[in-house]
Amino acid sequence: MTQSDDDRIADLEARLRLDDPRFTHGFGQGRPRRPREYRRGRAWLAMTLALTAVVVGAVLPHGLLLAAGLVGAACAVNLFDTSHQRRLRQPRS
Repeated sequence: MTQSDDDRIADLEARLRLDDPRFTHGFGQGRPRRPREYRRGRAWLAMTLALTAVVVGAVLPHGLLLAAGLVGAACAVNLFDTSHQRRLRQPRS
């Protein structure tokens, strides 16, 4: 490879290390991990809590809990959208 190709690869490696250190550390250890875009543990937790609030609010006639659960579910759906997160992290030209 030419020197410019080596520089580009080193630059990509440095950016990836800064962006997702857990992902790059996994490659160094021989145990690759999911990239950050595919880790959705917090999103599933938020969705579970919101849907639990919806069900409890519907079973017990409690409108405020039901409404809070619906709003929480709508907010949790946004955590699943990875394209929005990529747009936020892109540097502006």
